[in-house]
Amino acid sequence: MDTIILTSDAYLKVLDTSDTMAMYESTVRNRHHLKQWLPWVDSIKGPQDTESFIISTMDLHAVNQGIHYGIWYKRQFAGTLGNHGINWANRRTTIGYWLAEGFQGKGLMTEAVAAYIDQLVFGIWQLNRVEIAAATQNTKSRAIPERLGFTFEGVIRQNEWLYDHYVDHAIYGLLSSEWKA
Repeated sequence: MDTIILTSDAYLKVLDTSDTMAMYESTVRNRHHLKQWLPWVDSIKGPQDTESFIISTMDLHAVNQGIHYGIWYKRQFAGTLGNHGINWANRRTTIGYWLAEGFQGKGLMTEAVAAYIDQLVFGIWQLNRVEIAAATQNTKSRAIPERLGFTFEGVIRQNEWLYDHYVDHAIYGLLSSEWKA
């Protein structure tokens, strides 16, 4: 599924190298905003770093380990959404996402995550479980699984090193039997 239409103004498109500059420029423009919660931002020093990431997602897709999408709103690159591999033996995956600051507050990420879960995770892949982890202080990211009916399953303490300190992660899970599209 190369493209998933969300609204008349928004869609998901599988990331490919033609998205390198749009994604890189969005990352640079939103560096301060993204660094609050994402540990990889400082490693993006030039377009080649973004291209390497995109190629790695294409490689995962090629070996049936998931798909990463660019989120587009009014023909502008707004963010990304993808999964962190698939555990086929246990039929589960985790997903992650980021949205540029200027695109927040439009319901865009909630709509994108819902479509991703509905069409891919519980649709095409027929997985049993999807998980989202977010820093406990990251209320905007945590609001996504909360809006979509995920169950808050607990906190993993000091789960991620974020530049100069550890952050705890809130863990949310959703089973296919609980999903109401």
